[in-house]
Amino acid sequence: MTQLITGENLKRTVEQAVKDVKATDIHTHLYAPIFGDILLWGFNELVTYHYLIAETMRWVDIAYDEYWQMTKVEQADLIWQTLFLENSPYSEACRGVLTTLQRLGFDVASRDIEGYRQYFDNKQLDEYVDEVFELANLECVVMTNDPFDPEERGIWLEKVKEGGQELDSRFRAALRLDMLLCSWEKSWHQLKEWGFDVTPDLNRRTVGEVQRFLRDWIQIMNPVYMAVSLPYDFILPEKSARSELIERCIIPVSREMNVPFALMVGVKRQLNPGLKDAGDGVGKMNIASLDYLCSRYPHNKFLVTLLARENQHELAVLARKFRNLMPFGCWWFLNNPSLIQEITSMRLELLGNSVILQHSDARVLDQLIYKWDHSRRIIAEILVRKYQDLVATGWVLTEDAIRRDVEKLMGGNLWSFLERKL
Repeated sequence: MTQLITGENLKRTVEQAVKDVKATDIHTHLYAPIFGDILLWGFNELVTYHYLIAETMRWVDIAYDEYWQMTKVEQADLIWQTLFLENSPYSEACRGVLTTLQRLGFDVASRDIEGYRQYFDNKQLDEYVDEVFELANLECVVMTNDPFDPEERGIWLEKVKEGGQELDSRFRAALRLDMLLCSWEKSWHQLKEWGFDVTPDLNRRTVGEVQRFLRDWIQIMNPVYMAVSLPYDFILPEKSARSELIERCIIPVSREMNVPFALMVGVKRQLNPGLKDAGDGVGKMNIASLDYLCSRYPHNKFLVTLLARENQHELAVLARKFRNLMPFGCWWFLNNPSLIQEITSMRLELLGNSVILQHSDARVLDQLIYKWDHSRRIIAEILVRKYQDLVATGWVLTEDAIRRDVEKLMGGNLWSFLERKL
C-alpha cells in the first residue's frame, strides 16, 4: 500500500475515487422499464418537474387551473420561456436541467428547445436507461412502489407475480405504505375488497390480516425496505390508527422479515393546493418519536431522513446513540448545494463513515444525471478537507483506504445495514 502525499495528489485521488464509485441511490420515485409510462423521462418531463412549476408560478400571472389545463408541451414552453429565457437559470432545479443537457452532449448556449425534444423523441427507452445509468455512474436505484396504486399494483400482480417477468436488476423495490398508515379510514375498505378479513377496529384479527398483507407484498416485491412519508407533526406513541399500525404491524413484520422501516418525516402536505404536487411545504418534527422507536425496538432497523434543516443535528446525535438508526441523504428541499455541504460535513464530523451520504429523490429518469453529478462534486470537496485534516496530524493515508471509505458512504453502508449483498 502506497502512502499518499498532501496537496494535489490527495485532491486528485479523492476526486477520482468519488467519480469512479458506482453508487446506490437509496430513494427515488423512478420505475423499471417494465412499468411503461409510469416511468417519466425526456425533456418535457424534466422541465415540468414540480420544483420548476412552483418557481415559474412566482413570475407568471395566470390562474393555477389555467396552467394545469395546458398540454405538457405548453407547460414546458412556459417554464422554459419564464425561467431560462427571461431570467438567469441559476436555481438548483434550473441548473439541473442544464447540467443534464450538457452531460448528454448538447450545447446549452444554443437554447435549442426543439432540438432537445427531437433527441428524446428519437430515443428508445431501454437504450436511454443504459445511457443515464452510465452517466450517473449508478449500480442501482431504489424505487417507490405503492401496492394501493391501481396501475402499479396491476403490473406487480400480472407481469411480475403471475407473468414471471423479472425487473431490471438496476431497479430495486421499496414497499411504500403511506395509504395504509395515513389513510386507514380508506385503506381498510380496500383491504377488505382484496379479501383481507379486516374491520376499522384494529382488533387481533385485523392486525393479523394487515401483517399478512405486508408479508404478501414483501414476497412479491422483495423490497429493500418498507417506507412511509410522514407529516411534520407525526408523533409516536399516540392514540391513533397510524400509531397502532406501526407498532403492531410494521414493527413486528419488519423484524421478522429483516426488511427495515424507512421514515421520511417533515412534510406539510398541500400548503398551497393550487400547485398540486408542487404545493407541499416543510415543518420541524418532534424527534422524540424517533428516540422512542430506536430505544423501544432495539432489534429493528430504521432508515431515516428528515425534511427540516432544523432537525438535522438532532438526527445525527440520535444516530450516535442508536446503531439501529441509519440517517440517509438530503431529502427534497434539502437537496441543494449549500445545504448538502452543511449537512454532509456535520454528519461526517459526528458519525464518521457510518452514514449514507446521498440519494437523488429523482422523479424523472434524466434527473439522475444532474443530481449525482452535483452531489459527487460536493462530496469530493468535503472529503478532501476531511482527509487534509487527517494528514495534518501525521496520519498516513492510502488510496485503498480512501476508496474503501467512499464505497461505504456511497452505498456500501446500506447493504451492510441490511445485512444483504448487492
